[in-house]
Amino acid sequence: MDNNKMKLKRGDQVIVIAGKDKGKKGRIIFVDRKNRRVVVESVNMVTKHQKPNRGNQNGGIVKKEAPIHVSNVMFLHKGEPTRIGYKIEESADGIVTKTRIAKKTGEVID
Repeated sequence: MDNNKMKLKRGDQVIVIAGKDKGKKGRIIFVDRKNRRVVVESVNMVTKHQKPNRGNQNGGIVKKEAPIHVSNVMFLHKGEPTRIGYKIEESADGIVTKTRIAKKTGEVID
């Protein structure tokens, strides 16, 4: 399997299916295809001790999201967790289109 192929992308609504944040829902804000990890808003929060710098004058303890492995999240389609598949269609004039579909319902995602 090619490590760069991921069916999830930024902006997708997902639910965490394993780990300490199991059951939490959120939107993907960053995708790391190389390490197969995603950052989901308000999930896997960690505290980071930050030195004062130009952007943060005071420094201190900052809470931020940490990456979570893509196998621990599942795509939400109309509020239901589902797997993602692809449908490849070729039109009469030879144009090939590849769309993501929800495996549970067979509906086109985007």
